[in-house]
Amino acid sequence: MLKTIFLTLSLLIATTVIAQNSIIKGVIKNDNKEVIEGVAVSYLNKGTTTNSNGEYRLTVPGNTEITVVFRHISYNRFTKKVRIPKNKTYRFSPILETKTEEIDEVIVKDTKKDTQGFIKINIAEVTKIPGANSGVENILMTLAGVNNNNELSTQYNVRGGNFDENLVYVNGIEVYRPFLVRSGQQEGLSFVNSAMVKNIKFSAGGFQAKYGDKLSSVLDITYRTPNELTTSIQASLLGGSATIEGSLFKKKLSAILGVRYRDNSLFINSKDVETSAKPTFTDAQTFLSYTVNSKLKIDFLGNLAINNYEYTPLTRRTKFGTIANPLELIVFYEGQEKDKFETVFGALKGSYIINDNLNVSLTTSTYHTVEEEYYDILASYNLGEVNSDFGDDSFGDVAFSEGIGSQLSHARNDIDALISNIELKATYKKNNHQFDVGVKYQIEDIKDRINEWEVIDSVGFSVRPPHHVSNNQPYEPFTGEIVPFQSIKAQNNATIDRLVWFAQYSKNSEWNDHKVWYNLGVRSHNWNVSSNAFETTNQIIYSLRGQFAIKPDWEKDMLFRISGGMYNQPPFYKELRNSNGNVVPTVDAQESIQLVLGNDYSFNLWNRPFKLVSEIYYKNLTNINTYTVDNVKVRYATNNNAKAYATGIDLRLNGEFVPGTESWISIGFLKTEENSDDRGYISRPTDQRFKFGMLFQDYVPNIPNIKMYLNLVFNTGVPGGSPSYANPYDFQNRLNAYKRADIGISYVFTDAKNQYNSGWQKNFKELSIGFEIFNMFDVQNSITNTWVRDVYSKQFFGIPNFMTQRVFNIKLDMKF
Repeated sequence: MLKTIFLTLSLLIATTVIAQNSIIKGVIKNDNKEVIEGVAVSYLNKGTTTNSNGEYRLTVPGNTEITVVFRHISYNRFTKKVRIPKNKTYRFSPILETKTEEIDEVIVKDTKKDTQGFIKINIAEVTKIPGANSGVENILMTLAGVNNNNELSTQYNVRGGNFDENLVYVNGIEVYRPFLVRSGQQEGLSFVNSAMVKNIKFSAGGFQAKYGDKLSSVLDITYRTPNELTTSIQASLLGGSATIEGSLFKKKLSAILGVRYRDNSLFINSKDVETSAKPTFTDAQTFLSYTVNSKLKIDFLGNLAINNYEYTPLTRRTKFGTIANPLELIVFYEGQEKDKFETVFGALKGSYIINDNLNVSLTTSTYHTVEEEYYDILASYNLGEVNSDFGDDSFGDVAFSEGIGSQLSHARNDIDALISNIELKATYKKNNHQFDVGVKYQIEDIKDRINEWEVIDSVGFSVRPPHHVSNNQPYEPFTGEIVPFQSIKAQNNATIDRLVWFAQYSKNSEWNDHKVWYNLGVRSHNWNVSSNAFETTNQIIYSLRGQFAIKPDWEKDMLFRISGGMYNQPPFYKELRNSNGNVVPTVDAQESIQLVLGNDYSFNLWNRPFKLVSEIYYKNLTNINTYTVDNVKVRYATNNNAKAYATGIDLRLNGEFVPGTESWISIGFLKTEENSDDRGYISRPTDQRFKFGMLFQDYVPNIPNIKMYLNLVFNTGVPGGSPSYANPYDFQNRLNAYKRADIGISYVFTDAKNQYNSGWQKNFKELSIGFEIFNMFDVQNSITNTWVRDVYSKQFFGIPNFMTQRVFNIKLDMKF
């Protein structure tokens, strides 16, 4: 009885004490309305710090006058006396002023992302850097270890991986790409809307267990939660975008809406194929965040994308070969291609703060895509020798035809994919300890029809499929069935269920006077593939991962880190479908053991800050699902019969090469090879041995409002250009090196650093106008070949399909 009374009294007292508490919360910004991370908010001996969004939340005594102190080493100290009624929440969002007093050299850095192996990209640079596909991916292409030889595509290879080995998250939600895209000019807009982005983090390997099951990289995007009304407009000859953002209901609801439109005609019409093309891409995105109370917040992310690609080729003239043996391909086309990609994506996330140490979130999302790829194109070609006699009147004309024929390509491909999931996550923080756990269930319902064939006619004779038994045509008649040169016909209806969970532990500590951070985690992925056409299969894998970083207490500012573990990739639908279009449910997960050693060295050069980032990596890959790459289409063999490795070194030097601007130079060395069925090691399709990238910013010293941005990339050639049916062991030729320089020059009327209180410019927060030159040196790059048969020698010639030529663009940016 006494125990019961005592327990009841204890609960009543505890409840009364809790009820007497109040909460003060808000968002802390600086003079430029930028949020500040790491501000210490305290009263007496209790306190907290702001997170990456500048948000803080502090429990204080109710109905008691207290003094709250806001401290940050880069800003002036700020105090606020408050008295908050019991059990109430008080919102207070101060603006901190930057310190102006002179002090001895003190360097304050946020090393959290450095220790985790992430590269943080300044969002202000994303929209300014010129590129055929300006945006986040355009910046990634300048980094060491990130490659793509197709300027019209936003996909990328990382350290020897392919396009399907990269994770992309927006506000913690995984997003997907279209399935049927086979060329960069079909691809259109990236999912990520750069005008809505707040933070960008990128890891090229060795990432934590809380991220998904892919072999190569993580791109982690965070969209803004705005507090004031702002409208942004971007317009150019390639299209435009409009973004409006603000807050409602006493800042409880923050909303941002972006609409984009793009027309790739400018680029497609610059190629060596004369066309009548109408490639239009449109999307609308919104991110809503509603604060229900001091503990509960609900977020919604939505996207609608409609991509229409209408392509009618007319003629083509391509000269190739050598000076001694010049050749020219002349093609006349009939027919057209009509593709349509419609995507709807929606995600709802609820975040709840249980107490100062524990918060949980529940996320549910659905991705639905309906894609059509229809084309019938007849190409009649003439392959001839070019007259190379300078003194002849017909110099440069075709003097002799080596091959005359035609090629008819047909496709009626459809896919309907519905991907839905629900995920529960929890984070517990106590002092320097942090625990993260999560569980996710996902179901993928795929309906797929593929029907495509290709007929090749050479001087009246239908060319039979590769690897056929030949006879001496036309001297001996062929009496067999006439079949297409290539033909794929299949229909699939598959369902994939996935159950994934992870758990990881992180800690910040000190070892003597050295700062130490480490992370250990485990993942599990269970999936089954079912269909009416085959028996259900079920598989499960486990992954262990770890990271360790140390910042020595040295005079030189250095950080060392090591990360790695098991990185496995269970097959997505594309990896289950073989070259004949059929689903193979027994495909295993590709497995790898990875090790990454990194060093960050920060220093001053010319009295300006610089940073050198170096990483050495090695990947040992097994159960490899080999593939071929045609433009951006990846075709898998679905055999898991190979082993591979990838090793290299990435270097990146960034800093103020020009005072007040950030530029960088990236250099990467890579070697990746595979061994199928113990036939020996050969280069993988992504074996890009050397990469050089440079992003350079400058301005006119006497007119600093005139700014220049240069994007320069050099990639050595990769194995490729072979026919899709070719044996890679017989075809290891490399494409030519990819060389490209894009430049943009603009005049800035006003921006965050130059505001006006009078005149017409006072109406704008930002305003600039300029022009861009893509492929400034008009280099002819190619990533695939068109294969044409010479009737006399029965040889196939690979004619390079050149990418875009030099293109001019005009651009207008404004914010008000």
